[in-house]
Amino acid sequence: QVQLVESGGGSVQAGGSLQLSCAASGRTFSTYAMGWFRQAPGKERDFVARITWSGDSIYYADSVKGRFTIYKDNAKNTVYLQMNSLKPEETGVYYCANTNRRADSRATGYDYWGQGTQVTVSS
Repeated sequence: QVQLVESGGGSVQAGGSLQLSCAASGRTFSTYAMGWFRQAPGKERDFVARITWSGDSIYYADSVKGRFTIYKDNAKNTVYLQMNSLKPEETGVYYCANTNRRADSRATGYDYWGQGTQVTVSS
C-alpha cells in the first residue's frame, strides 16, 4: 500500500500561482511514477502531469506546458506541482496518484490516489 497526502490548494485569481505538494509513504520502493490529475465538478478526471520516481521522465498535458512544473524531492518522498498563470477553467480538485506500472496520462493506469485538494481560480 502507498499513502498519498496532498496539500497546498486554495483560492487564487486568474494569472496567479499555487504550489501543490503530495507526500508519499508506505511501499513507495516499487513506484514507477507519480502523477497529478484535475477533476472539475461533473467532469472526468483529467491528466495534468507525471514524473517517474527516478525523475528521468516528465510528461505534461498540452494545456499546461510552459506554465506548470512537476518535480520531486527524493529525501522527502514528495512530489510538487508548481502552477503559474492559472486560468478559471483550471478550477477543480487536484489529485495526486501513484503507480508501479508504466503509466502516463490515463487515470486507470494509477493504483493509489490521495484525497484531493481544492484549487479555485477566479476571474
